[in-house]
Amino acid sequence: MFVLDQSQIEEYRNDKPEYYRQLTKQLEALLAEDSNWVTNLSQMSAFVYQMLPDLNWVGFYLVNPKNEQALLLGPYQGKVACVHIPFGRGVCGTAASTQETQLVEDVHAFDGHIACDGDTNSEIVMPMVVDEQLKGVFDIDSPINNRFDQDDADGLSELLDILISKTEF
Repeated sequence: MFVLDQSQIEEYRNDKPEYYRQLTKQLEALLAEDSNWVTNLSQMSAFVYQMLPDLNWVGFYLVNPKNEQALLLGPYQGKVACVHIPFGRGVCGTAASTQETQLVEDVHAFDGHIACDGDTNSEIVMPMVVDEQLKGVFDIDSPINNRFDQDDADGLSELLDILISKTEF
């Protein structure tokens, strides 16, 4: 159903805003079937992993119900990952503590970076806030330095908004 082909990679590289507009339509249809949070976070992870080029990890870290100052690994696509991340530590923990998107060109230059996958070189992490409450972060990694730009941040933010609107937490 969702497979990234060469023409889509070209479209992505030539007109990211339009490519993301198309992805929003596809994601809305994909998430229309159910509102369960596990299902939708799983679908979102797989969808983004399949539809964007040059990624090596896509997923969620969720606020740990046993320690609300830490994140716990949630649904994802990619290699095995770190399970616990304290708020304020690494890119994900920084996004959680500041509730601001972290767009990192070179993770190795990011103070306190947690190397869950040594192949990762750049990262974008977005806080997932529902009804003014942090639920977790959406984390996307790439083996390519400077992989993400503001067009990616804007497009992924729209996808995350769709996820939040279609999901019961």
